[in-house]
Amino acid sequence: MRTIAILPVKSFGAAKQRLAGRLDAGSRRALAQAMFADVLSSLRRVPGLNGAAVVTRDEVAESAARAEGVLVLPDTAEAGQSHAASIGIGHAVAAGFDRALLVPGDTPLLDPCEVTKLLERVPAVAIVPDRHLTGTNALLLSPPDAIEPRFGPDSLARHTAAAESADLAYSVERLPSLMLDVDTAADLAELEAALKRRRAAAPSTRKVLRRLERPRARSAPVRAAS
Repeated sequence: MRTIAILPVKSFGAAKQRLAGRLDAGSRRALAQAMFADVLSSLRRVPGLNGAAVVTRDEVAESAARAEGVLVLPDTAEAGQSHAASIGIGHAVAAGFDRALLVPGDTPLLDPCEVTKLLERVPAVAIVPDRHLTGTNALLLSPPDAIEPRFGPDSLARHTAAAESADLAYSVERLPSLMLDVDTAADLAELEAALKRRRAAAPSTRKVLRRLERPRARSAPVRAAS
């Protein structure tokens, strides 16, 4: 089956607003760029993918995608992840792909081996939940327009209901490397802990987090010896 990966990417300057209490605007931008770079690099190492497309209006994301030989689809409206995913799905259908894998740009732990196994075993619709088992972090759709993507809070229930309503076989796939997306300070703490366990994962994200950690370490108060 000809399969395309679709990667919707929000403008980096507006990304990760919920991390504002932990990171300033420049740091959030750098983190979003690094996570996107790691996701894109991992997708490029999945042998079962026959193509990839980045849906974005961000010039940095566009340049990075083109440098990897990845198609860029313009998202001029930037009306959210679901809208961007629909742009990618429209391309997938027009280009004759049999399946579409929708993946967010903030899952830097993405493991090519896990994705490869997913492509080998799933029914018409596969839904990868977030770590809270309420949202959706990835969708694999066969055909690409099997159901309408509707991401956001409680989207796992919406996507399973959509598959049932269309009388499509579906599965909920708990892929550890795709279940952690980074939106909040708690997510970021989970990512930092995971990177300590997985030494080779997410090199770009790891590098940025190390750089961001240095100012915090220098500013930490020094306790006087008793």
